[in-house]
Amino acid sequence: MTATAIRPRRAVFAPSLFRIEVLRQLRNPFTLVFTLAMPIGMYLIFGGFAEWGDAPMAHGNTKFQVMVSMGAFGTATAMSSLCSLAASEVRQGWGRQISMTPLPIGGYAATKITAALAFSSLSVAGVFVAGILTGAQADDAWRWIVSAAVILVGGTLFGLWGMGVGMLLNPDSAAALASIAITVFGFIGNVFMPLDGAMLDVARFTPLYGYVSLARWPITDGQLITGQTDPMWAVLLNIVVWAAIFLALALAGVVRSRRRA
Repeated sequence: MTATAIRPRRAVFAPSLFRIEVLRQLRNPFTLVFTLAMPIGMYLIFGGFAEWGDAPMAHGNTKFQVMVSMGAFGTATAMSSLCSLAASEVRQGWGRQISMTPLPIGGYAATKITAALAFSSLSVAGVFVAGILTGAQADDAWRWIVSAAVILVGGTLFGLWGMGVGMLLNPDSAAALASIAITVFGFIGNVFMPLDGAMLDVARFTPLYGYVSLARWPITDGQLITGQTDPMWAVLLNIVVWAAIFLALALAGVVRSRRRA
């Protein structure tokens, strides 16, 4: 019998690792606060219990817009934090242990990213339930579905950010720095409060702006509270440019980790 014949079949996904990872994050106070409790709390402050929450938007009300914004923020935080942890594990030598099992590094990464998406879906669900209970409204049911889908699919952009940070920075601080950066991006990216003038001009070049604007699109059609309108091409260009930057950052981290190996 040849060596090829007895070689174990390589797996592309590890259900046990997926389950363990999700349960581990559910027991992590930092993750629960910043990816579940914080987005819900900020939605209630800026939308759910705000006196302007019932103000009409193009296809719903302001509560819905704030709800989508906080769901996107929670997803970006979860993806960046959890993917930076996964990258840090590989950098610390966990990848060599994985190479001894039927699960390749690609399968390990796919499992970790899927776990991050699953956890992100909990954040989105929590914010959307809070929105339902406090009167967030959209003209059609499909607008809820499309906004949630854009949030989760677009959140993978910040998984690349987390991977790059995890590969390049100290493992002890990578996850915290990745999450803190997302919060900073949110404040300067027109996510938490409406910006205008020069601040809005700056916001249009930040990572969260295009992502959150696209998630809001089903309710806003690109219209801003300040009366301006973003064209779809500008929103998509922001996403494409930052995706390229974050991908380059992640690849740089991979190259650096291989040089150290």
